[in-house]
Amino acid sequence: MLKNTLFLDALQGKKVQRPPVWMMRQAGRFLPEFRALRDKYDFFTRCQTPELAAEITLMPVKRFPIDAAILFSDILVVPQAMGMPFELKESVGPYLQQPIASREDIEKLQSPLVEESLGYVFEAIDITRERLNNEIPLIGFSGSPWTILCYAVEGKGSKTFDKAKSFCFKNPEWAHLLLQKITDYTIQYLLKKVEHGVDAVQVFDSWGGLLSPEDYEDLSWKYNNQIIEALAEKVPVIVFGKGCWFALETMSRSRASALGVDWTITPQQARKFSGGNITLQGNFDPAKLLSSPEKIYRETQKMIRNFGVQKYIANLGHGILPNVPVENAEAFVKAVAEFKE
Repeated sequence: MLKNTLFLDALQGKKVQRPPVWMMRQAGRFLPEFRALRDKYDFFTRCQTPELAAEITLMPVKRFPIDAAILFSDILVVPQAMGMPFELKESVGPYLQQPIASREDIEKLQSPLVEESLGYVFEAIDITRERLNNEIPLIGFSGSPWTILCYAVEGKGSKTFDKAKSFCFKNPEWAHLLLQKITDYTIQYLLKKVEHGVDAVQVFDSWGGLLSPEDYEDLSWKYNNQIIEALAEKVPVIVFGKGCWFALETMSRSRASALGVDWTITPQQARKFSGGNITLQGNFDPAKLLSSPEKIYRETQKMIRNFGVQKYIANLGHGILPNVPVENAEAFVKAVAEFKE
């Protein structure tokens, strides 16, 4: 039995005394203990070594009074398992030497048993849950099919993903074939995470905001919704679409338990666009964590007042930046933990 159910209560729309808080990328490069491990092991070694992944997951739990842990992993473990050998290159980021460029490339992709190809993730969940000792919930996650397609076709990160978008517009049949393959495998992956005991899952649609509303519906949302439908009976699902404020109304009609929002929309607009009945998560600008701790504390409490305490999870509007001082992240979490109406 979980000792701290605040995060799950907010997802279920139960009345709470204050919002729960966690931070996207909370187990990351801003922590000195994370950087110490980074100097010893490369990124995917850390992801693929269950003991290391569990240790990293617990780093922020030991430092901050957060209300949920998120398993340390990466969205690219799914395409890796499908036969896309992504690596992380210094000063380049995610890199795929031979990006997807044809129907033949898509048909070559595999769908191996997730327990075999991604067993290290499930083992990390088992170790993490044991070490959490039912203190707080554990979140599992995946990338959205559209976001994974962006990396698979572009071959690396991009601000615009023009190559990936043009691939979809020139070859819509290929695009939907690839998106469906990724979706089916992602569902298997997330269901297995649930079997191993994660308490909620989050789908990161990091590049959804690069699409027009119509294209978002066609190339991203309908696949995200398949994931929601497959998981909703078993576990709460959070969908975070960066820059996807235009789709909040559509998303709110789904069976998702919560919607993540970034800082490009006000709390009031987010409530209005999503109909006011679904739990929202966000939306502190990560760059604001470079302000003074005093300002961060004030601004965080202001954000809570604007969203309202109920049906709300305090978080950032994207992942925490690597140059954020630890005491500034602490000020953010503390502001939520100490909030009183």
